[in-house]
Amino acid sequence: MGARISDRIGAIQESATLAITAKAKALKAAGEPVIGFGAGEPDFPTPQAVVDAAIAACSDPMNHKYTPSSGLPVLREAIAAKTLRDSGFSCEAANVLVTNGGKQAVANSFAVICDPGDEVIVPTPYWTTYPEAIALTGATHVPVLTTVEAGFKATLEQLEAARTDKTKALLFVSPSNPTGAMYDRAEIEAIGRWAVEHDIWVITDEIYEHLVYGDNVHHSMATLVPELAEKCIILNGVAKTYAMTGWRVGWMVAPTDVIKAATNLQSHFTSNVNNVAQQAALAAVSGPLDAVSDMRSAFDRRRQTMYSMLSSIDGVQIAEPQGAFYAYPSFEGILGREIRGHQIDSTLDLAAALLEEAKVAIVPGEAFGIGGAARLSFALGDEDLTEGVQRIVDFLS
Repeated sequence: MGARISDRIGAIQESATLAITAKAKALKAAGEPVIGFGAGEPDFPTPQAVVDAAIAACSDPMNHKYTPSSGLPVLREAIAAKTLRDSGFSCEAANVLVTNGGKQAVANSFAVICDPGDEVIVPTPYWTTYPEAIALTGATHVPVLTTVEAGFKATLEQLEAARTDKTKALLFVSPSNPTGAMYDRAEIEAIGRWAVEHDIWVITDEIYEHLVYGDNVHHSMATLVPELAEKCIILNGVAKTYAMTGWRVGWMVAPTDVIKAATNLQSHFTSNVNNVAQQAALAAVSGPLDAVSDMRSAFDRRRQTMYSMLSSIDGVQIAEPQGAFYAYPSFEGILGREIRGHQIDSTLDLAAALLEEAKVAIVPGEAFGIGGAARLSFALGDEDLTEGVQRIVDFLS
């Protein structure tokens, strides 16, 4: 008698970010004064115009029936227009597949291009879902370790050192979850040309494209390196830009053969994305960016507060976040100490001690492929953010 759960599914690791957030919420519900830095979602409501579009969509009988697995045609057209507007990349509706959130876009993309034995280069630290989606295809993720000193960016030399005759794709993310790092134009162009030279697919996750700060500018690799377009998949969604994490609408932009194959896969897994959510997404991508501008201003303020406070801690190194809404301080200088009766030999130890003693939830770097640092989201209210980081400062002082 074999195992009850298949080896393939049994090997999937729990999402550490969701687990940390759930634990913090449970403790808070039990009356503990927990402040959670784990959430990967804006703390703002979805813009009212988007909500109104969804309310109206509920009364339209068209939305009560099955629709195309690839997405509502009007939404695919709007996403193509939005991609040109925001990324400068020209595509048609036929190059767009609407998915159940960004995660399905990630899973579809690896499933369509990867075979068992293939390798995918993944700069590390990485968002927790990427390696699991790769592993489900039978491919292997090849981590390229980045450092706080390098601003958590992979160099061309590192990528080339990781390349083998089995390399199928590079996963590229800028702005980055979990580090907030961004690559500049020259770096993106160089990586894109390298991928073209070696006939490597690039899967580029651009979901944080509008959450950039200071003088930083988001660039889409396929726009800067047009010859890459036939081997590039762009991932995006409404979750971060429009504070719509719960609506579950993402998309892929890719060559038509990839979209056709991914649509076929999705038709068997989930059929169409929720029609009301698609209508809400249509209102979002077709409308103004005023709401994200307001969010970005708040995130920028909180970013600077968190960066300043964490920088003041002896033994903590931090690269200033350039995009997304995460800080990723390195606690290497803290490890090996005993702090308030807790032996801190890893960021797992640190996260456990902070939750127990300071009632603060952070996500340890082990969740993102390498220990020694931790992710702190600054997508929470200013007062909670300041109080929570001060608790960390006090615990480590």
